[in-house]
Amino acid sequence: MQMNAHLSTAAAVFALATMAQAERGSDGQANILYWQAPSIMNPYLSGGTKDLEAASLVIEPLARYDQGGNLQPWLAEAIPTVGNGGVSDDLKTITWVLKEGLLWSDGSPVTSEDVKFTWEYCAADGGGCAQREKYNDVTAVDTPDDRTVVISFGVPKPFPYGPFVGGQAPVIQKAQFADCLGPKAPECTEANFNPVGTGPFVVSDFRPNDVIQLEANPNYRDPAKPAFASVILKGGGDAMAAGRAVLETGEFDYAWNLQLAPDVLANMAAAGKGQVVSTFGTLVERIMINFTNPDPALGDERGTRAHPHPILTDKAVRQALSMAIDRELLTEIGYGDAGRATCNVLPAPEIYASTANDACKVQDIAGANALLDSAGWVKGGDGIRAKDGVRLSLLFQTSTNAVRQDFQALIKQWWSEIGIETELRNIDASVFFGGDPGSPDTFQKFFADVEMYANNFDGTDPESYMANWACDQAPSPENQWQGNNMGRFCSEEYDALIAEFSKTADIEDRARIAKAMNDMLMQEYVILPLVDRGRVSAHSNALGGVVLNIWDSELWNAADWYRVN
Repeated sequence: MQMNAHLSTAAAVFALATMAQAERGSDGQANILYWQAPSIMNPYLSGGTKDLEAASLVIEPLARYDQGGNLQPWLAEAIPTVGNGGVSDDLKTITWVLKEGLLWSDGSPVTSEDVKFTWEYCAADGGGCAQREKYNDVTAVDTPDDRTVVISFGVPKPFPYGPFVGGQAPVIQKAQFADCLGPKAPECTEANFNPVGTGPFVVSDFRPNDVIQLEANPNYRDPAKPAFASVILKGGGDAMAAGRAVLETGEFDYAWNLQLAPDVLANMAAAGKGQVVSTFGTLVERIMINFTNPDPALGDERGTRAHPHPILTDKAVRQALSMAIDRELLTEIGYGDAGRATCNVLPAPEIYASTANDACKVQDIAGANALLDSAGWVKGGDGIRAKDGVRLSLLFQTSTNAVRQDFQALIKQWWSEIGIETELRNIDASVFFGGDPGSPDTFQKFFADVEMYANNFDGTDPESYMANWACDQAPSPENQWQGNNMGRFCSEEYDALIAEFSKTADIEDRARIAKAMNDMLMQEYVILPLVDRGRVSAHSNALGGVVLNIWDSELWNAADWYRVN
């Protein structure tokens, strides 16, 4: 497989980012705004980006992706390849070697046993690991010595960089999490809120859905980093307030996910206190379809495959929902140049982007009405369709955000034009994207008919991401409502493509399979993609070293941030 481009060294980035740093903690406090407030510091118990990125300040992987999508060694000495002997010729093992002298923030040594335990933690029965797809096909993790980790796969893995790679799959400390396996995982509040880590910062105070206070890790492997003695990561509010706090008042240093109308963002930037940073990656705003029945009357079986959805299992309805949407208009009003209408859930890298679904960019109200007519959904006197006594009425949920509420209002209107009644619901983002298995309002629980959010993946290879829609990835009571197949879609044909993708080496063949997977999801209307969103954040002019990274956590190089005098 042609992977040299993914394994290059971005020396210039690190040279730029490390300039002006002389002494750990010399630059005071950095103030960061994630208006979708983190609710947990354990990425294995949450699929929410806000939680994954906050945790990345503290816990780290063996390797991660730089701003160009290139793999960089992080806790490991080097990236294993077939060429350097780190990946076996049969592609069934990969051997990582930890950097010498690594310490946890509590001063204890990081060993290969911690890495092995991390896999055991994610693989434990009943634990509901939110990142389980990163460990697909792993059959064993061996530790021949304290610094060597040998991962064995049950099949040849041309791309063996899923386990322990990227901000979504970090290494956790065995000593801290040893009693948190399986169903006990959500109960380990101290560990989940205050993980011992190897990153540049450690948690000093964590208030879920509010604020995280962090201090420089005294045992961080580079004695000159981080430049900041402390970090405040504040949650709450909205994207508007976050943008103002950085771009207009300079009160904060960094604001994440400025999901704002383009004219609003431009007006803020004109104040001159900071700068907007943006680039395109794989972030797609989409509507997810629920294939299960979310009716509360079903009790504990609500939202499970035991009860198929009474409306949305009809492909004609799913297709009509898509046809009625004007994606170009949504993009224009919601994102401007920071968005592109898309008909794919996998829009990048370019080699993986399908052109087979582009017709969805043209709204077709008349066609959607004709499709529902032919499918037997008949309009009543109030204009709402019904079939076999089932009224075509849907609950449409998303997180609280001005752009998303504008989208909801427009989509509700378009769906009304094809005879669909829509109830709108928005939920505080900290709750919606949280991982609390006891909450009925998370996007994992999906106790609605359709829901809207954006998602993306680490790195430039989509193998793990496209495995999100495997049958066994569906959130359910048995896995603590974790997993990334929110709609509970299940197809033996799709699962077979996942297996084929995992053992295919040639890059052109991998692209063919990835496109086939994307096209199946699109043409079965499992997902209704709307906008290929550029990642948009902002930092103050007083914050240096920021390198926007769309292939990993945005906070990936926070150790290199510094105060500009």
